[in-house]
Amino acid sequence: MGAGSATIAEAYFGRNVKGRAPVTDAEWARFMTEVVTPAFPDGLTVLDGAGQWLNAGGRVSREGSKILLLVLPGQDQAAASARLAPVTAAWKARFAQESVLTVFRAGCAAF
Repeated sequence: MGAGSATIAEAYFGRNVKGRAPVTDAEWARFMTEVVTPAFPDGLTVLDGAGQWLNAGGRVSREGSKILLLVLPGQDQAAASARLAPVTAAWKARFAQESVLTVFRAGCAAF
C-alpha cells in the first residue's frame, strides 16, 4: 500500500483515581478488551507515560498514564475525533475522570 493521508490521534489516560488506588494493569487490560480494541480493531499502540502539570494550588502533580496512539488512514480529524470520543467517554465514566487529553494531527502513513 502506498503512502496516503491519515490522522494521527493520541489519547492520554491518567491512571490516578480520586479516593482509591490508581487504575491497575488488570483494569487497563479489561478496558482495552472491552472498549478500545472493539473501537479500533485494525490496530493501535499503547505506551506508558509519566505526566505532570501545575495544579490549581500551584504545586506540581504527577500521574502515571497510558497513551493510546492511533494512525487512521484516510480519516480527517473530525472523523478521528468522533471515533475516539466514545472511548474517552467510557474511560471518564468507568474511572471517574474529569478529562482525557486528546491530540489530533494530520499525517502521511504507509504500510
